[in-house]
Amino acid sequence: MTARCRALMVSAPASGQGKTSVTAAIARHHVRRGERVRVFKTGPDFLDPMVLARASGGPVFQLDLFMAGEDACRRMLAEAAAEADLILIEGVMGLYDGNPSSADLARTFGLPVLAVIDASAMAQTFGALAHGLATFQPGVVVAGVVANRVGSPGHARMVGESLPPALPLVAALGRDAALSLPERHLGLVQAGELPDLDARLDRWADAWAAAVAPDFEAPAVDFTSVPEEPVPRLLDGVVIAVARDTAFSFIYPANVQCLERLGARIVWFSPLADETLPPCDAVWLPGGYPELHAASLGPDRPIAAALRAHDAAGKPLLAECGGLLYLLDGLGTVDGTRHPMAGVLPGEGTMSRRLAALGLQSVALPEGTVRGHTFHYSVLSTPLEPLARATSPNGRGTAEAVYRRGRLTASYVHTWFPSNPAAVASWFHPRR
Repeated sequence: MTARCRALMVSAPASGQGKTSVTAAIARHHVRRGERVRVFKTGPDFLDPMVLARASGGPVFQLDLFMAGEDACRRMLAEAAAEADLILIEGVMGLYDGNPSSADLARTFGLPVLAVIDASAMAQTFGALAHGLATFQPGVVVAGVVANRVGSPGHARMVGESLPPALPLVAALGRDAALSLPERHLGLVQAGELPDLDARLDRWADAWAAAVAPDFEAPAVDFTSVPEEPVPRLLDGVVIAVARDTAFSFIYPANVQCLERLGARIVWFSPLADETLPPCDAVWLPGGYPELHAASLGPDRPIAAALRAHDAAGKPLLAECGGLLYLLDGLGTVDGTRHPMAGVLPGEGTMSRRLAALGLQSVALPEGTVRGHTFHYSVLSTPLEPLARATSPNGRGTAEAVYRRGRLTASYVHTWFPSNPAAVASWFHPRR
C-alpha cells in the first residue's frame, strides 16, 4: 500500500527550542480548518504526546527505529497517510542527536524537516545555524525554518534576512510567556493537569495563523507500507487491569493496542481514587509520578492490600518505573521525607534532583528479548537479585535490572510491547 500525504518533521538544533509548542500550534491550526491531522513523536516520550494528542484530537504514536523498528514505523506512516491530510512528526532533542536520531528517521522516510530555532539571543548567526542544520548530513531536506521567540518585527526581519535563499523563513513567532507550558523533572507537566490547555492550544494556533507565510505548504510525501505478520491471540479472554491516573500515566497507545491485538480486554483503574482492583487476571502498573502523590499511596489503603493479595495469589503483575516504586516498602522524596508504599516488593526508592538514568534499553529474558527505554530521577535499594540486565544500543552505561518474583515482573524499563508481543503475552497470561 502506498499513500501520498503532506508531511513535516518538526525538529530543532537542541531541546528547549519550542518544538512541542510549534507542532501543537500547527496541528490545532489545521484541525480548526477542518483537516485531518495525524501527529507522531520521535523516540521515547510520554509527556509531549499528551499535549499533541489534545492538539490534534487523536492518539500520538512513537516512531522509533530502535524500539519499534523500520518496518513498524513504515506501516504506521502509511496507515496515517491513507486517512490524513497532514502528518506531523515532532523530533527528539536536536536534529542530529542520538543514535538513531531524528535525522535518521527523516532520511529513512523522506520526511521534509521544519527547523525550529530559538532566535531570542541571536541575530545573523541564526542563518548560520539554519544552514548548518540543512547541510550537516546528506539526505536530510530542511524545507523551511521557524524563528521562535523573536523580540520584535525588526528582529524577525533580521533573522529572516540572514537565511540563505534555499531556506525560507516559514514563520517568526514572538516571545510570549503565554505560549509556553510548565515543566517538572521529567519534562512537561501532564496535559490532564492543565485545565486551560485547550485555551493555550487555541492561542498557539492563533499565533501560528498570524505568523505563517501565506505561500507555505507542507510538501507531499509518498509512504509505502510493508506486510505485517499477524499477531497470535495469545491473550484471548484475559482481563488486564491497567493503572491510569495522574500518578500512573506513562502508557504508550501502541502498548494498549498490542495487548488488545493479542486478545486481552483492558480495564482501567486508579490507585489514587479506587478502593480495590477491578475483577482481572493480571495487572499492569505503568510509570508516572508516584513521588508527587506519595502521601496518598501508602500500605494502609485498600488498593494496596488488593495488590498484595493479587501478588500473593500468584497472579501476573507487571510494574514499570513509577509502578515499581509504588510496590516497594518505601519511597523517599527530595525533601527527605520517607513515605511508606504498597509493600509488595522489598526495597526502598529514593528520589534525586539529578537524573539517574536515561537511554534506550534491550533486555534478554527467558521468554525472549524485549526493547524499551529508561528515564528516571530515583535510585533503588533492594535485596532482590536481578533476573537480567538490559543493554543500551547507544553505548551508554545504563543497564537496568529486571526483577522477577513468582508472576511479578518489575523494572525501571518502560517496555515497548510490540517489540515482542509473544514475550509480553507470557507476562500477563494467568497460565504461562
